[in-house]
Amino acid sequence: MTTTLMIQGTSSDAGKSTVVTALCRWLQRKNKVVVPFKPQNMALNSAVTIDGGEIGRAQAVQAQACKLEPHTDMNPVLLKPNSDTGAQVIIHGHAINTMEAQDYHHYKSTAMSAVLESYQRLRQHYDYIIVEGAGSPAEINLRDHDIANMGFAEAVDCPVVLVADIDRGGVFAQLVGTLELLSPSEQARIKGFIINRFRGDISLLTSGLEWLENKTGKPVIGVLPYLSDFHLEAEDAINSQQVIQQANFKVVVLTYPRISNHTDFDPLRLHPQIDLQFIAPNQAIPQADLIILPGSKSVIADLNALMEYGWQHAIYKHLRYGGKVIGICGGFQMLGTTIADPDRIEGSIRQCDGLQLLDINTILKPDKQLRNVSGTLSFNHAKVTGYEIHAGITEGRALQKPACYLHDHADGAISDDNLILGSYIHGIFEQREACKALLDWAGFNGFEPIDYHAVRERDIDRLADLIDHYLDSDYLTELLATQDKN
Repeated sequence: MTTTLMIQGTSSDAGKSTVVTALCRWLQRKNKVVVPFKPQNMALNSAVTIDGGEIGRAQAVQAQACKLEPHTDMNPVLLKPNSDTGAQVIIHGHAINTMEAQDYHHYKSTAMSAVLESYQRLRQHYDYIIVEGAGSPAEINLRDHDIANMGFAEAVDCPVVLVADIDRGGVFAQLVGTLELLSPSEQARIKGFIINRFRGDISLLTSGLEWLENKTGKPVIGVLPYLSDFHLEAEDAINSQQVIQQANFKVVVLTYPRISNHTDFDPLRLHPQIDLQFIAPNQAIPQADLIILPGSKSVIADLNALMEYGWQHAIYKHLRYGGKVIGICGGFQMLGTTIADPDRIEGSIRQCDGLQLLDINTILKPDKQLRNVSGTLSFNHAKVTGYEIHAGITEGRALQKPACYLHDHADGAISDDNLILGSYIHGIFEQREACKALLDWAGFNGFEPIDYHAVRERDIDRLADLIDHYLDSDYLTELLATQDKN
């Protein structure tokens, strides 16, 4: 017997992921057997699961809130855009094809079968399923064959709570307008509203909340405050907020069009002594101690973009003056001699020259490498943990001096002059020992890393605290307890 509650939003980044994470930890702390679920996710931030697939990064964080290992059933459909009109389609953790938007629209009925298959499996093992919608349920052009919002809620007959972001303005228009664009049965499915990111005097909002309840006949379950000094890994959008107390070290991360897994650098961004800057397209690279080339969903296209921006000249100058460079995953591939895509996995370009900084050549293959890894750094034996998500097979002389020794293979490369390090490992900065060793290698002497895992746990618990402090937790408990058991 399973209780399902779906959290939908009036827009992208309204706070759906935040509310789902909060509810998951809130229920887990009550010793409930709870699991997160997102039918369809579109994001370039992903995580490797315990069953050897990949899901959206947000669902991996929500799994942590439930004290669970991430599993592909938590996010059965993941779309990873590789162009403005196309995306790699990942079903149950594994890429099946790259589709243009129109092709995927026709594929949705098949995708829905995968969604319902995962949902039914979760029902067999968990008492509560907290579901996250995608974008907005009121996108008129996407409602046909919808699997991400009301299409799913109607299929499984679950109640919905609607979240809106007051910080961006127009919160009442967001909520009333979204409700107005739903069908009568979908409107009835909405059981209440949550207003997110409020700052100010709550008494000034009271009259508006009363009007909203009278206008819609739906209760306002609560108003969540804007949280400062708060960290939750971003689903897709880059979070550039920092709390710099005394910046002793400057790090720049290159933001090419299809950057992936930029959450790799959150342990650096959140450190009070590091000034980390994401460099936007066409923006000049400032003077820095460390330049990082992150992962990419379309490595050849992003490398060509890097060249068009002229960033290669700044990288070469940086190295001439003794600066350090780190490439992660696609960024590691870009550091090499050539990148080939003979099967056109990522685009129409079959081969291009790399930055010529490491003696390696990469060939993109259809089968992805998906695995959680652990081992040690090659230069000081610091413990490393992380995960690999890449389609490339890399060979070359530079691999004879690897960056890491993992349990079953060596990883990455370090240049002969010790200025360049490349690795396939995502999350390499999360382990304190490895983070300290890498920053020492980059020239930050005496660096003491934060406990990133403790920060993440602290803020997940802060979210759960909000449920009792700012929401009508009795109403939520009743909503979860009284709905029909499907």
